[in-house]
Amino acid sequence: MRGALITIRCDCGGVGYAPHGASWDCAECGRSWDTSQIPAAEYWAIMREMRQSRLRVMAVAVALTIALLVLVPFAGPRVLILLPVLLSFWFLFYMPRWRRRTRERARSLQHWKLHPK
Repeated sequence: MRGALITIRCDCGGVGYAPHGASWDCAECGRSWDTSQIPAAEYWAIMREMRQSRLRVMAVAVALTIALLVLVPFAGPRVLILLPVLLSFWFLFYMPRWRRRTRERARSLQHWKLHPK
């Protein structure tokens, strides 16, 4: 599995992105930054947590869809009237809340102080 790119901010103000374990050379000052200084266990724990969060959202979406499809044979097409209500709940309440929590979690992640080579 491929992890997310790591944002590297050079002391000179340059910004770059590199995968875990790779190095990045600042175009402005020429310094080289090695992301393997970040503990692999901590990095992959964060990646695992973010993946689980996305999978949880997909599981909720699949569960709601299956519940709606199971109700259609019993209650008939009248159940489809619930579809706009369900979609409104999903897009107006559930997903904004999930995005807000995910952004807050991403902002509160640990920051590592890398040392240039």
